[in-house]
Amino acid sequence: MKQPIQKLKSFAIECRRVLRVTKKADRQEFMTIVKASALGMAIIGLLGFVISIARQLFFPV
Repeated sequence: MKQPIQKLKSFAIECRRVLRVTKKADRQEFMTIVKASALGMAIIGLLGFVISIARQLFFPV
């Protein structure tokens, strides 16, 4: 079993490796991510709205 200090050192090395490999998104990539996220939120919101309306129509309080 690894010592806690060894685990922490290994974690730090992995974090540095990941940060070295990643890159900042350019404007086009960022806008694509924003559009996809907005579309997903809109779909989930619309689905929730439809379920809420259906519940009110079929099961009135």
